[in-house]
Amino acid sequence: QVQLVESGGGLVQAGGSLRLSCAASGRTFSNYAMGWFRQAPGKEREFVAAISRFGGSTNYADSVKGRSTISRDNAKNTVYLQMNSLKPEDTAVYYCAADLRPGSLNTGVSATEYDYWGQGTQVTVSS
Repeated sequence: QVQLVESGGGLVQAGGSLRLSCAASGRTFSNYAMGWFRQAPGKEREFVAAISRFGGSTNYADSVKGRSTISRDNAKNTVYLQMNSLKPEDTAVYYCAADLRPGSLNTGVSATEYDYWGQGTQVTVSS
């Protein structure tokens, strides 16, 4: 079992920044890749970013590429999502997820590739 707890969400004006955190527990953190997804009201959950077990590989959705950075600190069992130049369309509940599949460079973009999910943190960007 893996437990994931997100934090760092909130209300921010367009153009602002937020850093989301996701603290993991239950298994050796470096044994799984991590991803961030988001879900806006009335929309399906969508991929945002992913990072491999040791951070050697990252992947971003086109909608956030160049504005967001995913990183991880395996010593702190935490993955981060730094989001800059936020836009109203970034408003959503953001979820972190753990991918326990074998493979040191996994950065899956599909929700079906992830085994455990956090409860989500709300990000609201005002115009």
